[in-house]
Amino acid sequence: MEPRANSPVIAMRGIAKVFRAGSIEHHALTDIHLDVRPGEFLAIAGPSGCGKTTLLSLMGLLDHPSGGEVRFEGVEAGQLGRAARSRLRNERIGYVFQAFNLISAMDVFDNVALPLTYRSGIGRRERRERVLRALEDVGMSHRVRHYPAQLSGGQQQRVAVARALAGDPAILLADEPTGSLDLASGEQIMALLGRLHAEGRTICVVTHEERFRGAADRIVRLLDGRLVDATSYAEWQREAGSGLDERQLAGSLP
Repeated sequence: MEPRANSPVIAMRGIAKVFRAGSIEHHALTDIHLDVRPGEFLAIAGPSGCGKTTLLSLMGLLDHPSGGEVRFEGVEAGQLGRAARSRLRNERIGYVFQAFNLISAMDVFDNVALPLTYRSGIGRRERRERVLRALEDVGMSHRVRHYPAQLSGGQQQRVAVARALAGDPAILLADEPTGSLDLASGEQIMALLGRLHAEGRTICVVTHEERFRGAADRIVRLLDGRLVDATSYAEWQREAGSGLDERQLAGSLP
């Protein structure tokens, strides 16, 4: 199915996620309804343990919801078999994590190229072109034969972004991408994601940092596994100035 130009990249309806350990249940997410629009920069915010990373993993088809429906470019993910789901993840979703997850025995080129080796229909020449283009996009083309240990934390995260971009994904999902970086390196990664968004990329970032929220088109706030609201940064600032906290806002929801 080809997605319509104006349809959400990701549509979540009534999403719940329950983790079980014996007789104990932890309701990580409850009744989440959320769309991610093409070309949007979405920030997911909230206190630690509120379900942000769990939500991102469901958006990226890394896990299955306990209830509800996730549609990716119009396709209901729950109806896909394991192979089709894996192929969709590899071809249409790019991931950036707080840990860089680079393979120390591989140089920069091979780290970025690795996901493309699992893509059918991409030959060696196209793979090389994609890798070099992605490294150029993140300003790391001069480090193509360096190894992760030879790079700073900020440079390693740039390589991780290039790896996510090389497959030309429909959406880039980033989980606390500046969490392991110093202030200057974090600013560089933020600027990079902002530029990619300005070029038309759809980006969703889990973050504790208010600086990221200012770059986002919308801020989705979670509290105790529930979606409190989804607002612009200006609206978020007005609410913050009013003295209302997330729990007061959540109490106003039906």
